[in-house]
Amino acid sequence: MIKKLRADLIHQVFQRLLEAFGPQHWWPAETALEVIIGAILTQNTAWTNVAKAIAQLRQADLLTIPAMTLVDEARLRQLIRPSGYYNQKAHRLKLFFEHLEQHWQRDLEAFLAQPLGALREELLSLRGIGPETADSIILYAANQPSFVVDLYTQRVCSRHNWVPEDYDYHRLRDFFMDVLEPEVDFFQEFHALLVRVGHLHCRKVPGCGGCPLAPMLPDSLVDSMAKP
Repeated sequence: MIKKLRADLIHQVFQRLLEAFGPQHWWPAETALEVIIGAILTQNTAWTNVAKAIAQLRQADLLTIPAMTLVDEARLRQLIRPSGYYNQKAHRLKLFFEHLEQHWQRDLEAFLAQPLGALREELLSLRGIGPETADSIILYAANQPSFVVDLYTQRVCSRHNWVPEDYDYHRLRDFFMDVLEPEVDFFQEFHALLVRVGHLHCRKVPGCGGCPLAPMLPDSLVDSMAKP
């Protein structure tokens, strides 16, 4: 019963957001490689900054696996400077491409074609790649159904009392994964819509006026649905 309530809620949320904002066409990348680079660069920064860094990598002809493998880390730091934390991020990018070379002979397609569980475990074993980055790579680069939870998703769900505020990343991801059919397109669109409503309304200081999710469900129904 609780799983059905959760599934119904999720689909109601999705429909309201889709009607309010339309399709988001996310992730903005031309290749799986670009998705991976963007997923690492977007840690702790806005996408507008990442887009500037990727544009500089493209201008320098570095958006290929051989180029990213061979580029000097000092040069990489300068090119991705707009994304912030560029020392850490340059090192993380180099570690990823070194791993791809050593364990997969630069075969990104084979790497991404692994079963979801194995791919996720391998990504999480790499320094600097946490759950959100790993799930973003799986969903948008590998096109496999792993639901992405970001800060906006956590805020939207907890502020509407759909889940307790202390839910960690894994438990909130399970909130979605346990009741939804594993559909890549749906996961991609829903993640993008949650980011959109979070960016517009569910900021640190909420701006609830005009939010398509307010009000959503009666408190009594929310209370029963949010139980573990």
